[in-house]
Amino acid sequence: MSQKFAGKHAFVSGSSRGIGAELVQLLAADGATVAINYRDKMARAEKVKAAIEEKGGSAIVVGADLTDYSTIDALRDTLADKFGNLDILVLNASGGMEAGKAEDYAMVLNRDSQVNLVKTLLPLLKAGSRIVFVTSHQAHFIRETPTMPEYLPVALSKRAGEDALRDMIPELSEKGIEFVVVSGDMIEGTITATLLDRLNPGAIDARKEAVGKLYNVEEFAAEIFKAAYEPVPADNTVLVGDTGYFTKG
Repeated sequence: MSQKFAGKHAFVSGSSRGIGAELVQLLAADGATVAINYRDKMARAEKVKAAIEEKGGSAIVVGADLTDYSTIDALRDTLADKFGNLDILVLNASGGMEAGKAEDYAMVLNRDSQVNLVKTLLPLLKAGSRIVFVTSHQAHFIRETPTMPEYLPVALSKRAGEDALRDMIPELSEKGIEFVVVSGDMIEGTITATLLDRLNPGAIDARKEAVGKLYNVEEFAAEIFKAAYEPVPADNTVLVGDTGYFTKG
């Protein structure tokens, strides 16, 4: 590894499992000190921390529920105390298909809470730092291409979150903070893909047939990792994989 993130501090929301867990391990292996975030499964986050430390990396574990703003205030204080500043902020946590949640939960989580997290952590982000927002093609292209009914509330709310964060680009740019959106198709092995396949059996196989290839957790995490240091495109957007299905016609 190049240690390109040596001396850098990174926070990845929703990083106790899946894409987030893979990403913090990549960042730590390349020199970053990482904050592993969990909502209620601390033991799972501790396992990720142990795996990082076993390979000589540096990590802390921080609990926070994005929709509970008091925990986000506490998160900011913890990061300020442990890190001082933040160089990489990855907005990875999302949801909206969970059972038993309020009707507006997807919008609260995927739009309102993302904006609140950025605003709350903004004092820790200095010139040269970068914010990465992780989304799906189904959300990014929702205005052009319909998606599965089961995923629609998530797609609409994640696109609303992306738009709200893009509205902040002038303010972020003034502070020298870079912003990039990383979008991918359905990712095999994620909770979202599992839930979709449960609600709509065969959905993931159908996506594979439509686009030829779906990235897995490790492959997509590697793309987000690259987006954390490669030059930000002019449109602040990194599209992972083929997008022909979403842009045809």
